[in-house]
Amino acid sequence: MELQTYLRIIRVGWVWLLLGTIIGIGGAAGWVALQKPVYTADAGGFVSVTTGEGQDTGSALIADNLAKSKVKSYIDLGTWRSVADDVIAQLGLSASPESLVDQVRVTNPVDTVNLVVVANASTPEGARDLAQSWIQAMASEIARLESRGGAQPLVELVAGDSAQLPRSPSSPNWRIALAVGALAGLAAGIAGAVVRYVLDRRIRSADVVERETGHPVVGTIPFEKSFTAADRLVPLDGGASAGARAKYFRVAEALRELRTNLQFIDVDNPPRVIVISSPLPGDGKSTTSANLAIVLAASGQRVVLIDGDLRRPMIANIFGLVDGAGLTDVLAGRATFDDVAQPVGVDGNLSVLGAGILPPNPSEVLGSERMRDLMRMLAAGATVIIDAPPLLPVTDAAVLGHHADGVMVVASVGKTTVETLNKAMLNLEKASARCLGVVINRVPVRGRGRGYDDYQYTGDYYSTTAVAAPVPVAAAVSNPDAVADAPTPGSRRSRRSAR
Repeated sequence: MELQTYLRIIRVGWVWLLLGTIIGIGGAAGWVALQKPVYTADAGGFVSVTTGEGQDTGSALIADNLAKSKVKSYIDLGTWRSVADDVIAQLGLSASPESLVDQVRVTNPVDTVNLVVVANASTPEGARDLAQSWIQAMASEIARLESRGGAQPLVELVAGDSAQLPRSPSSPNWRIALAVGALAGLAAGIAGAVVRYVLDRRIRSADVVERETGHPVVGTIPFEKSFTAADRLVPLDGGASAGARAKYFRVAEALRELRTNLQFIDVDNPPRVIVISSPLPGDGKSTTSANLAIVLAASGQRVVLIDGDLRRPMIANIFGLVDGAGLTDVLAGRATFDDVAQPVGVDGNLSVLGAGILPPNPSEVLGSERMRDLMRMLAAGATVIIDAPPLLPVTDAAVLGHHADGVMVVASVGKTTVETLNKAMLNLEKASARCLGVVINRVPVRGRGRGYDDYQYTGDYYSTTAVAAPVPVAAAVSNPDAVADAPTPGSRRSRRSAR
C-alpha cells in the first residue's frame, strides 16, 4: 500500500484509532489503580582500609586498590541470609529472609569504593528503615568476616548518611503507564483500521469499481439525508422555488453530470432505451431512475419512464400517481400507451408508465415480442428509462437489457460488495446485455465515509448561494448542454466524459 492509502485508512478509521487509544489509557489507568504503591529509599556506605600512621602515597594507593577489590565481593554479600536475619531482628519484621532479599538491591558505582542499597517497601517509613538497616547489617557482617581470629579488621564498611524518607511512590509510575497504554491502544487501533480496510469488500470509491469490474463509473450521486419515502425527487420543473432547488442541489447536479456522461457514451449512436437496475434491492435504483428521467426531461428531451419492476413496483408511488393500469395492460392489449401513461410536470416532456397489474410470469412478459415492439415504438420519439428489478434475485433486468440499448447498474456505497457487483455484471454478460456503466449511489458528502473517495460535494460552488436562476424551457430545448451541464474544469465529471 502507498502512503496515500495509509493516510486514507487513518482518515476513515480515526474512530478505531481514538477508541483504541481510549481503551489503552483506560486499561492502563485500571492497572495503576489495582497496583499497590511501592516506595523506594536508598542508603550508602564506603569500604575503608585501615593503614598505619604516616602512610606514604604508595601505601594509600595500595589501600585504595584493596578497597576496590573488596567492594566487588561485598555486593554479593548483600544477598546473604545472615544479613536478612540481622535486619529482621533489628526491625522486628515477620517476613521471611528470602522475601526480604527480593526487596533489596545492592550496587557499586563504577570506579568507586561505595556501596548503595536500594530498598522497596509498601510504606515510605518501611523503605527508609529497610535501606538503613540493611547497610548497617552488611557493615556488621563484613566486620565479623574480616576480624576472624580476633585480629583487628583491616577492611570495614562505613555507613553513610541515613536514608531519606521517600515523598512519593516509585511504582506504579502512572505517567509512564498511561503513555504506554495510549501507545499500545493507538497501535491496536491502527492495526484494526488496516485489517478492516483490507478485509472490507464493500464499494467505497470509483477506482475500486473500475479496477475490480472493468466497467466505467458514469455517475456518482451523493447521499441526501432529507430523502424520504414520500419525498425523494429533485424539483420537476425549472420554475421550482429557490428553496426546493437549493435543498436537492447536490443530487440534481450529480444527475446532470450523469446525463452528460450518457450523451458521451456513444456520440454517434446515443442510447435511447436504458434499463436501470442494481445487484440487490435497496440500492436506490428506482429513485435514481425517477430523478434521471426528471433531469433528462428538464433539458428539453422527451422522456418516457417505465416501471419494469413487475414484482415490487415503486415508480407510481414515488411520483404519487394513480397505480392501476400500466405496462402490463399495454402489453396485454387492454389499453394503449397514450391511455395509461401519465404526464408529469408542466412542460409535458416526461411521461410515466406504471407497472399495472402484476402478472404471475414477469420474466416472460418483459421478454415478450410485444415488450420489444413497445420499446422500439417509444424510442423513436423519446428517451426511454426502464426501472427494472435487481439483477441477482431475478433475471428480469437481464432479459430487458438484452433488447435495450444498455443497462446502468446502481451500486450503493458501503452496502454493495465487489463480489455482488461482479456477479450482477456476469448475469448481464450471460444475457448478452450491454452494460453502460455503474452509478455509485449514496456517496457520503462529509464524515468518515467521504475519506474513502475524493468526491468533493462541498465548497462555494455547491453552496445555496450558487444555485442559478432557472433557464427558460425554450433555451433548454435549443441547447440542452447549456443547462448547468458543462463539466467543471478539472472535475471528476470532466475526466469521466473524457473517457
